[in-house]
Amino acid sequence: MTSELQPEQKPSEDSLPAEATLADGMRIIAELVRTLPKKPGVYRMIGADGEVLYVGKARSLRNRVAAYTQPTRLETRLMRMVSHTRSMEFVVTDSEAEALLLENNLIKRFRPRFNVLLRDDKSFPYIVIRRDTPWPQLAKHRGARQAGNEYFGPFASATAVNRTLYALQRAFPLRSCSDGVFSTRTRPCLQYQIKRCTAPCVGRIERPEYGGIVDEVRDFLGGRNREVQQALSQRMEAASNALHFEQAAVLRDRIRALAHIQSHQSISLDSIDEADIFAAHADSGQVCVQVFFLRAGQNLGNRAYFPSHAKELDPPAVLTAFIGQFYEARPAPKLILTSHDVDERELMESALALGAGHKVEIRTPRRGDQKDALDQAVTNAREALARRLAERGTQRQLLEGTARVLGLDASPERIEVYDNSHIQGTAPIGAMIVAGPEGFIKNSYRKFNIRSEGAAGDDFAMMREVLSRRFGRALKENPERDEDHWPDLVLIDGGQGQLEVARQVLAELGLEDIPIVGIAKGPDRDAGRERFFVPGKPPFSLEPRDPVLYFLQRLRDEAHRFAIGTHRTRRAGELTRSALDEVPGIGASRKRALLHHFGSARAVGAATLEDIKSVAGISDALARKIHDHFRGGG
Repeated sequence: MTSELQPEQKPSEDSLPAEATLADGMRIIAELVRTLPKKPGVYRMIGADGEVLYVGKARSLRNRVAAYTQPTRLETRLMRMVSHTRSMEFVVTDSEAEALLLENNLIKRFRPRFNVLLRDDKSFPYIVIRRDTPWPQLAKHRGARQAGNEYFGPFASATAVNRTLYALQRAFPLRSCSDGVFSTRTRPCLQYQIKRCTAPCVGRIERPEYGGIVDEVRDFLGGRNREVQQALSQRMEAASNALHFEQAAVLRDRIRALAHIQSHQSISLDSIDEADIFAAHADSGQVCVQVFFLRAGQNLGNRAYFPSHAKELDPPAVLTAFIGQFYEARPAPKLILTSHDVDERELMESALALGAGHKVEIRTPRRGDQKDALDQAVTNAREALARRLAERGTQRQLLEGTARVLGLDASPERIEVYDNSHIQGTAPIGAMIVAGPEGFIKNSYRKFNIRSEGAAGDDFAMMREVLSRRFGRALKENPERDEDHWPDLVLIDGGQGQLEVARQVLAELGLEDIPIVGIAKGPDRDAGRERFFVPGKPPFSLEPRDPVLYFLQRLRDEAHRFAIGTHRTRRAGELTRSALDEVPGIGASRKRALLHHFGSARAVGAATLEDIKSVAGISDALARKIHDHFRGGG
């Protein structure tokens, strides 16, 4: 249970100093300390503009906040934070463990600049056996779980889960198609022909036999992989002895597929049912945290993180903050192995147990196979950080080279690249990709469905709409232009015409100070002979082997890839639409029932009213509406 302290405990705005100083911040905090309880809770330090500077938790709010009024006990980072503090907010909790959970939640919500921040915190994919269908489906899953289905994971990346699914489909030929495809099949698909599905859609397998395969894949993913392989080997030997060589060959291929899955496990601990490994390595003021996922004795992949933090923080402090935020929105496993002793380990275990619903142990092994696994994770963290530092050095040089060849005042920190995609005006898409010192910033990519009539197929009009929407909205949301989502360079995929359109849009919005450059393919569209267009300068080219040229080509190609992929996704969606989508009251399930009954939308349109009424889930009124729609009366 939590409770907010009364807002009147903040100093009035009139009492706040115009300029932030350490003495002013300490005075403001000291005024608040007198009214704080000696209870656990969470505090927020807030700057003059309302920015949340820091979120912290405390066993005793009064004692913890009072520490900020003693300058001799503060690090340089904390002195800066106190100097900027103009007010504070507090939440009282029932326990320190609840305070720790709330602290991590607020850090992820407000992303304060004086906290350690976990970046790139996407949800992890799982493998799911769907039980909400008569014929269970093996598929990849992200997001919320549904009751009744069985989930296995998490996997570290989409690549890891896709590779495992591919091998599982060879070993356990369950259906992988969607319900819509499954319900409309009239003959086996290609997956059946290549022995990766048993074609339950057309009755090529009985339910008991199909259920047996489902049990096998569940046992394998649940950790009983040796038993599953042994049973398959016995069946293969029996089939071979009975001279059923084709069946034996199928079983042999399934065993090989299972072996292929296990061959990709660089870390495997049979003694551990489930665990996550966190290994941290620091160098040059940065820390890499390498996370390995072990489930049922199998390695489900690993991922490297580079949390944002103050350079003076050591790896144990960064790792402690990282783990708390990592499990803020996901349950922790029963065991967590760490390369460093985390601060307040017992408190962390209690907080994680509250979120997971079971006991959680955090351990830093000193010997044995767990220590060996942890050492391997540390090696991965060290190598990942070395690669990142090398890439950042190279990336910085390329950005400096870009500023030099394009005549920019400074090295760009944020480059936005724009491209369009369409086929003869259909499914027109505008795309924006973003790059900076860290490389491509994919969570900042944006797509634009072209809305203007007449713009589809007109590259100039499409570019005008995209830039007008992007920068018009940016100005509306941040007219002072004091946030970090404004570009230092805009690259346009195109020549003089596209560049002039972009220049006009920015001029109309009063943004002439943003540098714009057009990049166009050279004669015969040869890569390496690109021409660059800069307002007020004649077009020019770079030397074919110039690293900056390769860098700018890569930016242009990434924008083109993103635009093409987005266009294909939109076009595929439009191609799969049918006439039934235009009938009010027809959702996915009723559409599926109609298509399964009649075979196609055209057959639905030709059906009689009585035939439509006979479809399960279609009422008399809806049948009349469908019937009239296809005859011009809907």
